[in-house]
Amino acid sequence: MRELVVLGTASQVPTRTRNQNGYLLRWDGEGLLFDPGEGTQRQMIHAGVAATQVTRICLTHVHGDHCYGLPGVLSRMALDRVEHPVHLHYPASGEPMVRALVAVSTPGIDLRLVPHGSAGEVAPGLDVRPLRHRIDAFGYRITEPDGRSLVPQRLAAAGIAGPDVGRLQREGQLGAVRLEDVSVPRRGQGFAFVMDTAMCEGAEALAEDVDLLVAESTFADDDALLAEQYLHLTAGQAGAIARTAGAKNLVLTHFSARYQDVSGLEGEARRQAGGAVVRAATDGDRFGLPKRRGAQEGSQ
Repeated sequence: MRELVVLGTASQVPTRTRNQNGYLLRWDGEGLLFDPGEGTQRQMIHAGVAATQVTRICLTHVHGDHCYGLPGVLSRMALDRVEHPVHLHYPASGEPMVRALVAVSTPGIDLRLVPHGSAGEVAPGLDVRPLRHRIDAFGYRITEPDGRSLVPQRLAAAGIAGPDVGRLQREGQLGAVRLEDVSVPRRGQGFAFVMDTAMCEGAEALAEDVDLLVAESTFADDDALLAEQYLHLTAGQAGAIARTAGAKNLVLTHFSARYQDVSGLEGEARRQAGGAVVRAATDGDRFGLPKRRGAQEGSQ
């Protein structure tokens, strides 16, 4: 399963209807928790997200609305006796804050600290790029390698069925039949998480050709001067990033408390987003990644 579960969508302070940040990405066997703000543990309960599902925690930066929920989440993981290793990714300059938050958590899990200070791969398929904010901030990108989709008609014509299908996929060839003979290329999926930043090259690089882009949309376009002052994005700028990068879907979040109705922000982003599908997130929303397809109909 590949699915984004939105746990919180408010910037800086929670509101009556929006909790501070928190996002869980289910990606095959991994559960990546992004920017757990205050109250994330409770939001996980409301969303039906078990602490045992979390395998990685990714902090874009160490402002409180993006990390103050960390002790509660780690303590819940200890209470639930999570046995697998949990990797915590964060900007290296935030080490003192991260150490303090970890220190007040309940011990008992295999927590592995993974600081980063520059662009690059921080885990297999997981990359970071620097953003433009008031303190060091990094966005995250998950990229699946390109693969191949089997074509049932070609398999049948080649007389390959049952366990032989798996063997062909593992070994690349079965007798005279090559994997390429019975399949078509399939583009790997991509996901990007762009939070707390002004417009920058890093944001566009993260979003390039992804299937799902999660981007902050703190301000309306009319408040562009405020956005530049505090180094945040407007809704229109988030849409422009999606258009320039060729993102397929854009989920807006991290809304200022000044906007009780964010439908206007969604509209501003949509007008700039080109072909991207734009949706403004609400706490508890779930966004599935589109089904992977090969280069032609009939593939699987």
